[in-house]
Amino acid sequence: MNIKILTPEYVVFEGEVNSVLLPGKNGEFHIMKNHAGIVSSLIGGKVKLYVNSIEDAYAKNFTRENEKDSVFSYPIKSGVVEFNHDKGIILCE
Repeated sequence: MNIKILTPEYVVFEGEVNSVLLPGKNGEFHIMKNHAGIVSSLIGGKVKLYVNSIEDAYAKNFTRENEKDSVFSYPIKSGVVEFNHDKGIILCE
């Protein structure tokens, strides 16, 4: 599935991921391939991408959660996510 993460200043990430874990108002939620369409607000926390690799251009924005798994995190203060038909956009600050 394709995910794009945007801030007002720049594109944080754009590419294919296996899944994404997001900090929602009512707790974290996981979006996986073929997930139902969703629009949700996000609170402060970490956006975690489960991905095989991240392009060098975007890698500087992320922290690798651990060496064993390919999980990369990006801290946010707030935001919104829209996901439909295996394409998602995360607008955050």
